Amino acid sequence: MSLSADYSSADDATLVRAAQGGDMRAFEELVARHRDKVYSRAYSIVRNEADALDISQEAWVKAWQRLGQFHGQASFATWVTRIVINLCVDWLRQRNRLDAESIEQWADELGGIEQLLPREIVNPTAQLEREELRQRIDAALGQLSETHRLVLILHEFEGMKYKQIAKLMGCSLGTVMSRLFYARRRLAALLASVIDESRK
Repeated sequence: MSLSADYSSADDATLVRAAQGGDMRAFEELVARHRDKVYSRAYSIVRNEADALDISQEAWVKAWQRLGQFHGQASFATWVTRIVINLCVDWLRQRNRLDAESIEQWADELGGIEQLLPREIVNPTAQLEREELRQRIDAALGQLSETHRLVLILHEFEGMKYKQIAKLMGCSLGTVMSRLFYARRRLAALLASVIDESRK
């Protein structure tokens, strides 16, 4: 399939079909449209510019290699974002082996974190105006441990369910719940002063 000269006016689905037919210019347009989001997601997880760049570049290579497997169940942006997330998880696993943290082990010894979780957990950033406070939130995320930051990003920003996160991270549902609970609590503490200011 060939596109007209104006690739920028084509929608993602059209570009994907053209790229699946071997049109590299169509794929380059997809990269241009979505590279910032892919890099940002990698950086939000690994917190290192060079590593985020390497991972996002690897994600685009894999996207090209696996383009034939994309059937449009989700948007192209969601599909390529999931590729970069998987690569980030692999990077963290190789680096840290995603070891359980001591507080999670302590909670398990008490009979599982599920016993400690409130029935409803309020998202600590819900009251904040995201655009104004994005930098503060990003700085707070940077202070979370890698495992806590990852589970928070997957659940809150990528909309993944507990079971999906558990499968991706290779851990139990209880571990996902505990990490999310402690990540939210830690983020709320880090943002407490910002929340107080917004209420004045």
